[in-house]
Amino acid sequence: MAGHTVRFAGAVDIVNTLTTAQLEHQLKAEMKKYLQPSILVVNELGYLPIDKNGADLLFQVISHRYEQGSLILTTNQPYKSWAKVFNNDATLASAVLDRLLHHAENVIIEGKSYRMKDQIENPE
Repeated sequence: MAGHTVRFAGAVDIVNTLTTAQLEHQLKAEMKKYLQPSILVVNELGYLPIDKNGADLLFQVISHRYEQGSLILTTNQPYKSWAKVFNNDATLASAVLDRLLHHAENVIIEGKSYRMKDQIENPE
């Protein structure tokens, strides 16, 4: 995999970084950090709320990466709840899903939390 780059970031971290960059008139330069890697991993989408501006910025990342670079998203939210994830904007959520699902491989993991395995097996 020589020459390939991977960037890992939390969804809220991406939104916060891009929002700050936008306020400082550095959005284009900061956006490149999420558009250039071969693979972008966006972790915990939907874990914390995203405001309208943040939802728009995250859409820009996803839209610009569409058919340009690989994108891996982790979320605990079913697709039907993505309007809520994107600040109750069903149109934006639909546009995001349209791009993501076009060439997607979905991996659904169900079961007990790996992080909680010791707590569940050995309650105090």
